[in-house]
Amino acid sequence: MKASSIKLTGIFSLLITSLLVATQGRSQSKFQSESVNIELAGTSSLHDWTEKSDKGTGDAVFVVNSNDKVTALSAMSFTIAATSLKSGHKAMDKNTYKALKTDANPNITFILTSAKITPLTRDNYEVKCEGKLTIAGTTNNTEITGTGKYDAANRSFTVKGSKKMKMTDYKVKPPTVMLGTIKTGNDITISYTIKFIK
Repeated sequence: MKASSIKLTGIFSLLITSLLVATQGRSQSKFQSESVNIELAGTSSLHDWTEKSDKGTGDAVFVVNSNDKVTALSAMSFTIAATSLKSGHKAMDKNTYKALKTDANPNITFILTSAKITPLTRDNYEVKCEGKLTIAGTTNNTEITGTGKYDAANRSFTVKGSKKMKMTDYKVKPPTVMLGTIKTGNDITISYTIKFIK
């Protein structure tokens, strides 16, 4: 065998060994949502209001190393039926669904495009997600930041946080009732707690 061939073979072997060492002890696993709590909160000229749902579904792909440390979030998607949001007042819900155009756009969705996970303590993390959020048929690139806790014994990851935004960012007209005498504020806060389990 020529010396050049031997040298090339050695280089390939070194590259393969390096890749094996780099990935050793890391596991990429798919998780699915086990429990979901979503809350939309806002204001009106009459009183503050909330709409809540526990009907969302999602999945995520986490990278967990041999020390049970979460090192990355490589994929995530989440969907919630807009009509699952409930305030406890049928008239308010009806106005909310109308504003969200639920007949044509039944779902609110988030699709991850990139994420960064930073350890805070042994089992707790800061989670920064960039993705495409779709509300009422309008999709915007948005950043969502939260905190996560990994339970190694149960192989679960619970993430919680909140996001402030304006209805008009998604072409949603703030609802009004009683011929416009009661007006809803444009600013809303979406709070969430989602438990993913392997």
